[in-house]
Amino acid sequence: MKKILLLFLVILANYTFAQDLAYTRKTLNTLTSPPLWGRGYTKNGMGVAADFIEKEFLKMKLKPIQQVFSFPVNTFPGAMDLTLNGKKLIAGRDFIVAQASKGLKAKGLLVQKDSAHFINEAERLILTLQPKLTWSVAKKVEGYTEILIKKDVSAQKPQNFEIDIENQFIPEFKASNIYATVKGTKRSDSIIVLTAHYDHLGGMGAKTYFPGANDNASGVSLLLSLAKFYAKNPPPYTIAFICFGAEEAGLIGSKYFTENPLLELTKIRFLLNLDLVGTGEAGATVVNATVYPKEFDLLNKVNAKGNYLVKINPRGKAANSDHYFFSEKGVPAFFLYTQGGITAYHDIDDKAETLPFTVYERLFRLLIGFNKELMAGDR
Repeated sequence: MKKILLLFLVILANYTFAQDLAYTRKTLNTLTSPPLWGRGYTKNGMGVAADFIEKEFLKMKLKPIQQVFSFPVNTFPGAMDLTLNGKKLIAGRDFIVAQASKGLKAKGLLVQKDSAHFINEAERLILTLQPKLTWSVAKKVEGYTEILIKKDVSAQKPQNFEIDIENQFIPEFKASNIYATVKGTKRSDSIIVLTAHYDHLGGMGAKTYFPGANDNASGVSLLLSLAKFYAKNPPPYTIAFICFGAEEAGLIGSKYFTENPLLELTKIRFLLNLDLVGTGEAGATVVNATVYPKEFDLLNKVNAKGNYLVKINPRGKAANSDHYFFSEKGVPAFFLYTQGGITAYHDIDDKAETLPFTVYERLFRLLIGFNKELMAGDR
């Protein structure tokens, strides 16, 4: 009878995690789909993403809050056309527009300045050849237009061009953080915080968008799966979930939250920031591991006991994701990201179908186990 019960529990646990993985995959596919348009600054992509996350929290019977803030941003909502040496290039695949560029409609000849740069002074146009195209976000507009062209697009050096690119500078672009909690059953004034940024780069023109699967639909999908778990299984401590906007524009959402917190920062026992967690074949790295060695040792002990990840690499302090401004306020925090698998980053190839989620179940269990040990250690 005991063996049958044990077998039943094992089957039930595997079924539960299979459901979690299916939910995570479905969430990832939604977050990277065309209607959310790269969760960025055109076609209301970031706003649609924020509303989707809010609805997911509501399905879990949580009470989400959207914390609105604004900042300036340069966007590219319309024309995105470039012909070089008579050949029409494909936006995102063959070229991208440097994020602080002004719009330009012109044609003419190019003068070579060096092996990588070609210019037209009259139109204040710069063409730069580079091996890989990665995009970003700018909060200002420069007085020139720069086009980054993939080096292997043409065997001929750029000589003549025809360009039509539209930019729109938005002085006060509105974005939001989404915040929700599961109240603790015993020590509700002690809080563990799970965070992930949901924004990405959005679109470049009317036809090209950046899906941002690993960065960071993966983190949001995992966070929502954890929220679903804790909503059904409330722990002794309160668990807070924060999905930040505008991380790609310079950690703006998390900075705003720490300056206008929706919870008392001094009550946070620990914060785990999830960013780029869609792979894992080569393990993971933890930023702030050397700052909080006791918690890093605890994480490794949980990992070793469960044999979850092949290794967890320690890293020191870094201002490279949304944990940073919490750390600056004295909140103990880790930023965890996985390694191995795809190398797509800030480009059009960071798609949902490329993410293996190789260690999703093990990472899920690792985080649940780590949080459990944090709460047990404070009894």
